[in-house]
Amino acid sequence: MKLYRLITGADDSAFCHRVTQALNNGWELHGSPSISFDTATGAAICGQAVVKEAEGDYSPDMKLGEQ
Repeated sequence: MKLYRLITGADDSAFCHRVTQALNNGWELHGSPSISFDTATGAAICGQAVVKEAEGDYSPDMKLGEQ
């Protein structure tokens, strides 16, 4: 099965570490990153889609961050 995640967060090192951790756990980048500006908080928000092939059947109960 193919798994999909969208990692989002403030444009900071923590976001980069989350994406790096996913890559080191076998996830692959899917498309380009995105960035938006939250006028309410004054912060830039990033997003990066990642995908991964995994064995088994998909279930909505899966915790994709733990895959």
